[in-house]
Amino acid sequence: MADPDVTTAPPPGTVQAEPAAPDAGGTLLDRTLGNLRSVWRDIASSARETVVALRAGRDEDRWREQMQACLEGRGGEVSARARAAELGRTYLGLDTEGRRRFLILLAGDFDVDRAAVDRAVEVFHKAQDPVARGRAERALRHVLEPGRVRLLTQFNGLPEGVKFLVDLRAELIRAGTEEPLLAALEADLKSLLRGWFDVGFLELRRITWDSPASLLEKLVQYEAVHAFRGWEDLKDRLDRDRRCFGFFHPRMPDEPLIFVEVALVEGISASVQALLDEGAPALDPGSADTAVFYSISNCQPGLAGISFGNFLIKRVVDLLQAELPNVKTFATLSPIPGFRRWLDAELARDGDGLLAPAEAERLREVVPVTERPMLAELLSRRDWHGDGSVEAVARPVLMRLCAQYLVNGRQGKRALDPVAHFHLTNGARVERLNWMADRSGKGLTQSAGMMVNYAYRLGNIDSNHESYTGDGKVIASSGIRALLKSPT
Repeated sequence: MADPDVTTAPPPGTVQAEPAAPDAGGTLLDRTLGNLRSVWRDIASSARETVVALRAGRDEDRWREQMQACLEGRGGEVSARARAAELGRTYLGLDTEGRRRFLILLAGDFDVDRAAVDRAVEVFHKAQDPVARGRAERALRHVLEPGRVRLLTQFNGLPEGVKFLVDLRAELIRAGTEEPLLAALEADLKSLLRGWFDVGFLELRRITWDSPASLLEKLVQYEAVHAFRGWEDLKDRLDRDRRCFGFFHPRMPDEPLIFVEVALVEGISASVQALLDEGAPALDPGSADTAVFYSISNCQPGLAGISFGNFLIKRVVDLLQAELPNVKTFATLSPIPGFRRWLDAELARDGDGLLAPAEAERLREVVPVTERPMLAELLSRRDWHGDGSVEAVARPVLMRLCAQYLVNGRQGKRALDPVAHFHLTNGARVERLNWMADRSGKGLTQSAGMMVNYAYRLGNIDSNHESYTGDGKVIASSGIRALLKSPT
């Protein structure tokens, strides 16, 4: 199960649908950028006389003139939109290195005017009466806002301007670790977007097979957990016993921010292959007693760190309760993306010391003498999970270690596993560990094929949330706790 702080969908175009899918001639990203340049060209052309006439010279000089013209704000609203559109078109027309130079210029030359701040601070300290102090405070707040923030805000008024800024932040996130100036610009943009994407502004919409084809295509592109196998798979996941909900922003009405896929089933699911079996008959929703959240995908890399997932689950639970009063259980079928990485590190450090004596004795029966830790040797075999005798030995060992990872693995008070952290923060409890729930190559590589159910018990969500966020306590079922015990 992906979440906004954990698994972000790759940029559009990296996951391809079947050949029968529409628009084989280009990716969503290519079309979006092309359309954006075209729209903004028209806006700039509608008021061409308002766009600054650029002198010949270095690229940086021309860009600086454009940026300064945007900040000077000459003319009315039409002029401002034209200048911002022209600046955006300039940026979109650059190659990767040109964009990096453009952003460094924006970040460095249009930072806070420190001399102006010093003057404003001096005025503030000299202010004697409440009226003067209030005026000085407002002046100080104004000069503390970098010019680059005021410039970026102008894109809010352009068609697709908010989407442009979201994608711009995605580029900054990728580049900011290497350029301190870009890291500062990224932080400014994140602050802007956090305010604009407050959950109170978002619309929750159900996505169905009757939704626009362009939206369904984006669903295929953005799915970050269980890739769609084609359009039949997509149709199956939108059948009558399935639900799909997404958050949308009014300035990005055709772009999902995050979406969740839900299966209406009888009992908590223990296998993703069974859950996604296209040949299985659709269940009458009236017969379902459980809603299983099996995939949450964050669609916009530029909104990383701005969380919607917790609000999404709670809103969807409310909708499902109202629609299907027979559904009483709400749970997930979630991946455990960090388990094998953690286990490999533990084996490298402690080797066979991770094993209880009884476990070590049984493993020696199926693993030949080796210089590597026995469990590492076993897991290195491509077909270890297909050998019944080997699997019978490996299962209790891996189940115990995975339960230990989920319940006791920590980075400070935070659960080591990112998906676990997401659901525990939301007030879920670790319910059940499922052996070979995901036999795909990805599932075997990440978690030795195991998946976990997190249960949302509505009466305990708040107390579970407080226990985890306050004390770092992981709430787990008795079944999970039993797995933690070493065999004697």
